[in-house]
Amino acid sequence: MIKPALISTIGLFSISGMANDLDQSSNPAQYEDTTMQAIQLDTKVGQLAANLYLPEGVENPPVVVVTGAWTTVKEQMPAVYAQALADQGYAAVTFDFRGWGQSGDTVKYLENPTRKTEDIRAVIDAVANLQQVDGSRVAGLGICASSGYMMDATAGNDKVAAVALVAPWLHDKPMATAIYGGEESANHLLAAAHQAEQSETPVYIEAASLTNEGALMYQAPYYTETDRGLIPEYDNQYNVASWEGWLNYDAQASAATQDKPVIMVASEAMALPAGAHQYLDHASKNVEAVWLEDVSQFDFYDQPEAVQAAVAAMTKHFKANL
Repeated sequence: MIKPALISTIGLFSISGMANDLDQSSNPAQYEDTTMQAIQLDTKVGQLAANLYLPEGVENPPVVVVTGAWTTVKEQMPAVYAQALADQGYAAVTFDFRGWGQSGDTVKYLENPTRKTEDIRAVIDAVANLQQVDGSRVAGLGICASSGYMMDATAGNDKVAAVALVAPWLHDKPMATAIYGGEESANHLLAAAHQAEQSETPVYIEAASLTNEGALMYQAPYYTETDRGLIPEYDNQYNVASWEGWLNYDAQASAATQDKPVIMVASEAMALPAGAHQYLDHASKNVEAVWLEDVSQFDFYDQPEAVQAAVAAMTKHFKANL
């Protein structure tokens, strides 16, 4: 059983209250015209497909690298937040990790925290050199599972000035073991991963399904809804070899070394609030949190009020630190 850590917050806000803060602290109409450009980022890990969102009428805007939940591509929840940030005068970059979406690689659909962290670092390096943005003012935004990757990629990284997390999923090995059914169940998944790694051909399963009980996410909201996450760009695949890196990952490890100003936007109704509490307990005062009331994990991904509240909190944070 996962025991929640003590609550550590900078306050408890309702969604409506945060939405009002957005209306008062910025003028969305000022930046309502934005452009999105499909680009290729030449990075140290290879060519990565990306989308660059630019606010009209803003010269050299600060830029935010946006990453999403596990198994996702740049057109899903990262696009929602990138567009919202551009509406507030920030440039934003979303990208497909190696082997996902439009970013080709011989290894596909691998949810490996180390590999994805390397990709984020490489993108941060590349984004800092984009001519359309102010490369001296770079921030990171991690959503759900990529929150841990983003924290790993930005700790000690002098190219990044600030970080925001939305609905952070921050597990360590004991949490993951409990979440996935205990030692016996986790060991079964690890054995499947090892077998997949040894296989001559990759072993994939469906990532999300309403009918396939063997899918990674069976009857999960958002991922199985065609008007939300189940879009044509979504690979909807999961490499079974992923279990090795995922179950052994420690997203809590960066808490002691995270030197960037960080704002978490979280809720007790999200998927893993205990992970956020534990991280806050072990981090320094530069890591803070805003706790929204009754916002589910999936609502954070694309529901207008939740997104607006999250963007209000992070833009206030970015304005103070970029």
